[in-house]
Amino acid sequence: MLETLIAACLPEDHDRATMVGRVWLAGQPGGPAIVALRGDDLVDISSLAATMSDLLDRTDAATAVQAAARTAPVIGTLKSILANTPAMQAPYLLAPCDLQAVKAAGVTFADSLIERVIEEQIRGDASRAEAVRAEIATALGGEISRIKPGSPEAMRLRETLMKRGAWSQYLEVGIGPDAEVFTKCQPMASVGTGASVGIHPESTWNNPEPEVVLAIDSRGQIVGAALGNDVNLRDVEGRSALLLGRAKDNNASCAIGPFIRLFDAGFSLDDVRKAEVSLVIAGQDNFRLEASSLMSKISRDPLDLAAQTFGSSHQYPDGAMLFTGTMFAPIQDRGAPGMGFTHKPGDIVTIRSPKLGGLVNKVDLCDRLPPWTFGTGALMRNLARRGLLR
Repeated sequence: MLETLIAACLPEDHDRATMVGRVWLAGQPGGPAIVALRGDDLVDISSLAATMSDLLDRTDAATAVQAAARTAPVIGTLKSILANTPAMQAPYLLAPCDLQAVKAAGVTFADSLIERVIEEQIRGDASRAEAVRAEIATALGGEISRIKPGSPEAMRLRETLMKRGAWSQYLEVGIGPDAEVFTKCQPMASVGTGASVGIHPESTWNNPEPEVVLAIDSRGQIVGAALGNDVNLRDVEGRSALLLGRAKDNNASCAIGPFIRLFDAGFSLDDVRKAEVSLVIAGQDNFRLEASSLMSKISRDPLDLAAQTFGSSHQYPDGAMLFTGTMFAPIQDRGAPGMGFTHKPGDIVTIRSPKLGGLVNKVDLCDRLPPWTFGTGALMRNLARRGLLR
């Protein structure tokens, strides 16, 4: 895993990128530091901002980071810190967000929309997925991928599908006017690259959900982006959409990283819109799955997703990290024919995009991973002991 972790981490143009993240420092007291990438090193810019939330709320965040990074103290080389991370040996890399709400948009790509409808139809029984997939493809007639949600064309299709008895709550948020936006996990609960991600031990049908994650400030402005894995339990969500919290929010079930790339002269929202995201799953049983897709296939623009998350009726004073939805729905059989894909402990999941770098995580069961204990209260007490609150 370590070789993959190091090789995949940085974007292709990292020498021109403004990359920020968080590292757990050694010492008494140790604790999280806001860091920036400077050459091969990670440097401590905590004097600029004690939390990532505060940093991203600066109107001059990228410029301020670039200036501070020139003289900031070195914590260690990126390579050495990545090597420490799987064992959580300080200094090690953390998820790049802290106080931000962690939100996720669902059903924003045609392929994942169809898979959600399948889950709903089969109530979590993976053995029926292949047959129902064929039935739904026939009913939809291949129309979904080219339709703009909320458009007159979408509403006509909605009426047609309702008459056929093929309407679904997932189709409602997939082609209707309102996006699905839910809470993925609590602030401070995400894990970063190099950490293990968790699958609930009762789940027998689950998958990674590789996504681009928008970094949004308290004003609702998108200021950067990262990669994310919205780990999902397909059998649980398939039983009932009301079990979404159980399917999505478990110990170590949210990964974000490796860094947040801030918007600057060399990276903008248009780069996010054009991003290619690849997925590799490598199992200890020699199973290997590779796929790639384009953000350009998203049905809702990132600005629309941000606007449906923030607004006059809903505010996030510490900002938010917003998963934009997955382009992937792995269906490659791993075991018995027709049973599709599910994770096994030990899987290595690599999510990569040329301008965002690579997020690498090992899969294990939630109850075998370290419990989440360092929340917002612990962060505030830690920053106070280190004299960083002001």
